[in-house]
Amino acid sequence: MIPNCKDIRKSILSISRESGHGHIPTCFSVVEILYAVYSTIRHDPENPSWDERDIFILSKGHASLAHYTVMAHFGYFDMQSVYSYGSFASDFGCHADRLKVPGIEASTGSLGHGIGLAVGMALAFKIRKNSRRVYALIGDGESNEGSVWEATMVATNLKLNNLTIIYDNNMSHSRGLQIHNPAERFKAFGCKVTEADGHDLIGLTSEISKNGDMVKAIVAHTKKGYGCQTLIDNQYQWHRKSPTESEFEKLIGELDEKAI
Repeated sequence: MIPNCKDIRKSILSISRESGHGHIPTCFSVVEILYAVYSTIRHDPENPSWDERDIFILSKGHASLAHYTVMAHFGYFDMQSVYSYGSFASDFGCHADRLKVPGIEASTGSLGHGIGLAVGMALAFKIRKNSRRVYALIGDGESNEGSVWEATMVATNLKLNNLTIIYDNNMSHSRGLQIHNPAERFKAFGCKVTEADGHDLIGLTSEISKNGDMVKAIVAHTKKGYGCQTLIDNQYQWHRKSPTESEFEKLIGELDEKAI
């Protein structure tokens, strides 16, 4: 039985506390998105290299701890192994390495690159007349990078209806070049666009499972630090922070108080 999203967040906090690493607020913003993706796509945790699997790319690579934790819950590897996160010689780096972690499709970290890889893979499947699909989760902050929109333009020009772009609208861009009305931007670039509550697991799963005849973009409205008010209120202070023991207990208490 796969634990619920509150349990996943508790694991993220525990691993961050143990390791001294982690982008906790951004990890918390994408838990339901990741869970919905792995509940929907064709994949086999016992055979991560299955030839007919769909492809998922986490372009916002600094949320790797959330990615590892969700994958562990789905059975790709034992959760205990993720506790080595960020340590010397660990396979579980602060940005994922596709050559070290089973099920990771792309080594990401340089923001704005993941979506380009996703477009190339989707095109390859089209050329081969293969039914496999590609999903890319990008951040609103990384979408300050022009490569995001160039890749989107290429995808719509090539009519890659096997590509789904999920945009984590957690307002990280508020400290940079703000992207107002991202749904309108994706529509202007030729995508079929829907908007969703990024913390509504049932709604997200339903939306991700829908295919169409165009590149699909899902604008998922999320909260950075969702589940813990302390993280929401102090997201920049916590951007790269690991909790002390007392902070860990406080954050766990906030998670227990919230019905998620």
